[in-house]
Amino acid sequence: MEDVPENAPEHCPGTQSEQAGKSASCQGCPNQKLCASGDTKAPDPAIAEIGVKLSTVKHKILVLSGKGGVGKSTFSAHLAHALASDGTKEVALLDVDICGPSIPRIMGLEGEQVHQSGSGWSPVYVDDNLAVMSIGFLLSSPDDAVIWRGPKKNGMIKQFLRDVDWGELDYLIVDTPPGTSDEHLSVIQYLSSTHVDGAVIITTPQEVSLQDVRKEIRFCQKVKLPIIGVVENMSGFVCPKCKVTDGYAYTVTETGFRVSHILYIQMHSITIPIRRMFKQVKIMTVFNKVE
Repeated sequence: MEDVPENAPEHCPGTQSEQAGKSASCQGCPNQKLCASGDTKAPDPAIAEIGVKLSTVKHKILVLSGKGGVGKSTFSAHLAHALASDGTKEVALLDVDICGPSIPRIMGLEGEQVHQSGSGWSPVYVDDNLAVMSIGFLLSSPDDAVIWRGPKKNGMIKQFLRDVDWGELDYLIVDTPPGTSDEHLSVIQYLSSTHVDGAVIITTPQEVSLQDVRKEIRFCQKVKLPIIGVVENMSGFVCPKCKVTDGYAYTVTETGFRVSHILYIQMHSITIPIRRMFKQVKIMTVFNKVE
């Protein structure tokens, strides 16, 4: 059972709360007897199942941001492509942004569908060694709105982690929605029985973005999720005419580039062959071509 069932009253304290089944808001709830029994506080059996399912995944990296529109999904796609550029590595990109899935479009996979097999859902492949899974593949149209409450979104994330036939992977990149809410807590909870290398946090230079990113950092600290990278995106702009850079003075051979500055990236024991995108150092730069 999820922390707040779909058929719960408005002020449900949650199935994991000490007041579950006992508070005044529980009166008349169809789940009251079950919550009061304490059975809902038992660990979700799916956590152990996911641990077994993902035991063949060597490295798991979450991409987070406190603010939307900072280039998080774009970075996730670049990171997945860069890792997969080493043909000896198996890489997967999981999009858990249930209400705003953008990964299918970014990866050029709009219109693709997920197929069911005996071993679970089969992800969509960009290349032989790069798999992608998103709720966008399950919608009849990219314009369809996903109007779900938290429990249903959490259930979908559980299915992605438990029921997708990921196979043996070197890297699993998880692209999350902005914020510190249902999807993030679900991912952390369901991955609790397996090792997560850490999170890469995406921001932009504006204070409104930095303010939310600081909250994201606090979230990672509270759930004991290591922060292995911070990327400041859209840090400057190279003028296509005069070549003057606003923000950072870098020399580039092409015009019309948006500059992203990686504040630091510390992958510990992970070796990331990112080619031109970034190297395994603490200060580096990324250039994303402006369309």
